[in-house]
Amino acid sequence: MKYKVLYAEDEPTLAQIISDGLQNSGYEVIFAENGQLALEKYRESPPDICVLDIMMPLKDGYSLAEDIRKQDSGIPIIFLSAKSLPEDVIKGFKSGGNDYLRKPFNMGELLIRMEALLTRFGNRTIADEPLTGRIKFGNCELDTVSQQLITPISSYTLSFKETALLKLLLQHKNSLVKRSVFLLEIWGDDSFYNARSMDVFMSHIRRMLKDDPNIQLMSIRGAGYKLIC
Repeated sequence: MKYKVLYAEDEPTLAQIISDGLQNSGYEVIFAENGQLALEKYRESPPDICVLDIMMPLKDGYSLAEDIRKQDSGIPIIFLSAKSLPEDVIKGFKSGGNDYLRKPFNMGELLIRMEALLTRFGNRTIADEPLTGRIKFGNCELDTVSQQLITPISSYTLSFKETALLKLLLQHKNSLVKRSVFLLEIWGDDSFYNARSMDVFMSHIRRMLKDDPNIQLMSIRGAGYKLIC
């Protein structure tokens, strides 16, 4: 299978080197020299993975990732950037990134990271295929594009991570999903800090889902979560 990668970079020499390396490794490359053009190309031909520079004209990589996440909360995104301060990396993950590679980097390392994300998110079967648009379950509905949860009682605006968590639960409804799966797919690592953050998001989701007595979000101590609907 030939994967399609959206690659956004405004530095011409680096862009040519990386594009050639990706093509030589079997990827179909959709290249854009600025963030706005990258978003347009994403909408025209959705890729399998996004590799984004951060400091770009017209639209920076953070904003671009946020816009892409409004369309698909499951597509893997890797940031490539010379911005290496901890706050820059944190902002990258908060804006929707799954990985962050600091410049300068080795082409082999980029390829390995891409392969790891595509293994995690790519080659998805019908059982774990990314659910998009409006997903009905019980008497509720999740709109993954507008990030809205509609229950029999109310309508809630979800954060990106809440949408991603609920979407992953729905992909595996009535089955136990291990804590590490949520942490690695949505946060990128299973640190204690991220685990505590995830528990807070899950508690918020559980409160909203109580609007429908036919739906239950179970926490299995030490194991993971199960959505029963």
